[in-house]
Order: sequence, then C-alpha cells, then structure tokens
Amino acid sequence: MFRNLTANLVLNERIETTDAKAKELRRVAERLITKARRLGEVAYTPFEKLSDTNKARRLATKRLIAAWLPRWGTRMEKGGETKKVDLVEKVLIDLAKRFEGRPGGYTRIIKLGPRRGDNAPMAIIELVTGAAAEGDGAGEGKKAKKKSSKKTEKAAAAAG
Repeated sequence: MFRNLTANLVLNERIETTDAKAKELRRVAERLITKARRLGEVAYTPFEKLSDTNKARRLATKRLIAAWLPRWGTRMEKGGETKKVDLVEKVLIDLAKRFEGRPGGYTRIIKLGPRRGDNAPMAIIELVTGAAAEGDGAGEGKKAKKKSSKKTEKAAAAAG
C-alpha cells in the first residue's frame, strides 16, 4: 500500500489520503528523496558524463529506489491522454535537483477534516516547491510590520 502511495505522490506530487497514512507516507517518501539527494550532482548529471565510480554510486542508489518504487507510472494529462513517467528517474533527476539545498522536510501535510462516509480524518500530502528559505519569509514580514508600527506610534506621540 505504501509503495503505491509513494508512487502516486512522486507522480502527481500531491495526493489526498487519511491523516494516519499521510504521516507514515511522509517517512517513506522523505527517505527516498534523501537517498537521491545525497548523491549531489551525480544524481542529475547525464550518465555518459560520469566517471566509473560515480556511475556505480548512481546505479546503486537507482536500484535502492527501484526496490521500493514501481518503475513506471501513468498520469492523465489534459485532454484525456495518458503519459507514462519513469518514477525512479523522476526521483533522481527532478526531485534531487529541486531539493538540492534543503536539509529535509520535503513534504507538507495539510489537514482537511473528517471524511463524510466514515468520519476518518483526511489530509493532503504534497511535495514542497523549492529551497528551505521559502517558508521563512511570512513570519519576518509580520515582525517588521510590528516594529515599524511601534516606530510610527512613538513618532506620533513625540510630535503630538
């Protein structure tokens, strides 16, 4: 079950499932992405340009990922056509390059609420989009606004 959930997460980059499954899926998916990311540039460099040592490292990691993920996944594109995607190559090339500078936390879980039929707590699990510094900006903006409003209050009190 978790192999298929992981394959769907890699393929679609966002899935809806129960909260308990999403929490366990996070562990599995992040370990696979970490294996690919630890290769560094070897993960997304064309295979022909690698040295023999790096070819062996990439092949070993590719086999570790392929032992867990199914090799191929099919996705429905707009217009009803299906697209066949190599999931192992997507993890090695796309996801390893996307999360290159990120130390961890490649997934995000968003809780939705109870499912209508059986009241199971539902959640969306998705891959985050980019470097680690993206999520930190919102809190700093609020602090900056508070500081600037205090300065304007002091200036208004001194003037008036």
